Amino acid sequence: MLYAINGTTNPETAVLVFAGRALPRPLRGLATVPIDDAAAGAETIDWAIGRHSRLVVVGGDPDLARVLTRLLRTERLDVEVGYVSLRRTPATRAYRLSAGWWGARQARRGTARAVPLIRDDAGTALVGVGRWLPVDGAEVLRGEGIVDDAALFDGEVAEVLIEPIPTAPGLRAGIPSRRGRVRRWVSGRAAQLGTAGALVVRDGLYGARTVKRSTFYRHIEDWLLVG
Repeated sequence: MLYAINGTTNPETAVLVFAGRALPRPLRGLATVPIDDAAAGAETIDWAIGRHSRLVVVGGDPDLARVLTRLLRTERLDVEVGYVSLRRTPATRAYRLSAGWWGARQARRGTARAVPLIRDDAGTALVGVGRWLPVDGAEVLRGEGIVDDAALFDGEVAEVLIEPIPTAPGLRAGIPSRRGRVRRWVSGRAAQLGTAGALVVRDGLYGARTVKRSTFYRHIEDWLLVG
């Protein structure tokens, strides 16, 4: 397969441009790899992983999660990753990143730091927000949720939110009110759910099947965030 690459001023860095997004001005002059086809995306990302020591993701939270998932599965978490979103997202808030022009400048010139990599039991990375939701039109999620050894809920809730945090222990989980605000967050290395049936949402992408158990947890290796 051939990949369209433009720019060679810094061969160590490549910009992964998702879904035809415009290239921010601070990233011009770098090698660019467009990723438009979801089916071929994993192969393209793997190709870039094998050739560059820093990848800058221009896209949304699901795109950043796709790149981290490929780094996880190919055991290449030594690759530095910058993230550029046109506007604020759950991931930019979680990792305290700038968006737009400043985010692009940060991704190009910033220094990488190790931050916890949050994944689930399906081997998929989470960068912004995960959710456990009821299924089949039910209004409540029935079951039990725990974070490490602390009880999150036991009984019925409308939903559960799970978010990465940039420092140890790695994640936090909470139950939002009807207005969507979480009054009590519980932090830990792992959040686990046991239920008769739930739907897992990862960075806005809905899972294809109902699950009875789900876990989000901190991977044994961190990832290298530029910023």
